[in-house]
Amino acid sequence: MTMPRPFRRAATAVMATVLIGGVLSGCAGSGGDGEVVTLDFFQFKPEAVQDFADIIDDFEAENPDIRVVQNAVPDADTAIRTLLVKDKVPDVLTLNGSGNFGRLAQAGVFHDFTGDPLVDEQNPAVLEILDALGTYEGEEINGLGMANNADGIIYNKQIFAEQGLTVPTTWDELIAVCEKLEAAGIPAFYGTLTDAWTAIPAWNALGGQLQPEDFFDRMREEGGDVGPDAEVSFSKDYPEAMDKLQQLYSFAQDDYRSRGYEDGNLAFANGESAMYLQGIWTINPILANNPDIELGVFPYPAGDDPADVRLTSGVDVAVTIGRTTPHLEEARRFVEYLLSPEVVDAFVESQVMFSTLADAAPNPNPVLAELVPYFEEGRLIGFIDHQIPPSIPLQPIVQEFLLGGSPEAALRELDNEWRKVALRTTVRE
Repeated sequence: MTMPRPFRRAATAVMATVLIGGVLSGCAGSGGDGEVVTLDFFQFKPEAVQDFADIIDDFEAENPDIRVVQNAVPDADTAIRTLLVKDKVPDVLTLNGSGNFGRLAQAGVFHDFTGDPLVDEQNPAVLEILDALGTYEGEEINGLGMANNADGIIYNKQIFAEQGLTVPTTWDELIAVCEKLEAAGIPAFYGTLTDAWTAIPAWNALGGQLQPEDFFDRMREEGGDVGPDAEVSFSKDYPEAMDKLQQLYSFAQDDYRSRGYEDGNLAFANGESAMYLQGIWTINPILANNPDIELGVFPYPAGDDPADVRLTSGVDVAVTIGRTTPHLEEARRFVEYLLSPEVVDAFVESQVMFSTLADAAPNPNPVLAELVPYFEEGRLIGFIDHQIPPSIPLQPIVQEFLLGGSPEAALRELDNEWRKVALRTTVRE
């Protein structure tokens, strides 16, 4: 899932300096004997500008023949499209592992890592998430993971302890927790539906676990025939997910329709609900409002068997190389450094994320402790909204449903929008 816009306001002064440096330096230096090669490093996370600046300093100290210029921009998706139009693909890129990454990979923008030893160092579940987004014709791997996020239910440990609650591992247990909180006069969740995207984390987690196997592959095969009578469709396969999503919001505070993301971060930090339907990207903003709050995170238990629970996780930072770079050897050397265990461990600890490496040590942050086994065991699923073409207005459709619409109408609209996309293109968006 793409990170919310409030994050994009961070590190503005540092980011501006980085961007100016990149513009003044041009794209890349030559690579003759004794010369320094300049790599253009496209970096999409404003909140990680300083982390990457430190990484670059250390890399350049060990590799004096390479200079890395970090270009960080406020709107990465727009910026990368502009560069592609100008035929200026950066040498090394970090991008969110979203549908946009998959579309660029399918278009042949990225290097083919198939057979590269770096692939063997990745968590196979992470590679599956990236592969599901799309690859170039006949290729297997067009990007590698550096950091994974997680979409779970954040909870206030103090409230749970005071109310004698334990972390639920099944759907019925989750609803029982909500009912006990309701009886105690405590909102189970803090809803923030003014910002439509905030409904999508829960939709991702429930839909991803409850949908049939290979749902989106089969939807693409259906194409323009998607509908209630098709073999697979939103109308046919998503009623349970929509009903459960609606049930969760029935336990939110009374004014959830008029509150936004930043309202929720502050309110939850102040103990105004016991749980928060968000991902781990929200932990730092919550702690910024209340450094003393005791937090935990658990996966959405969508069904009746704890063994079936899967953690929804996306590759928050995917690393790749521009296919047309004239400095492949130097670019790969930098990518290898970025994905070294020491660098990844420090980065994910700073950013409150999970390592993508196969033999990674657990993130020492105690807030993430309950999610670690899911990464170690590969019990992960990707963000399903990354599988939906961007021209489909998913967020407002789900928002409208939760504001009082019917699930049948919402699912019918999703089917209709999918069908319109399929009828006007034969290429997965």
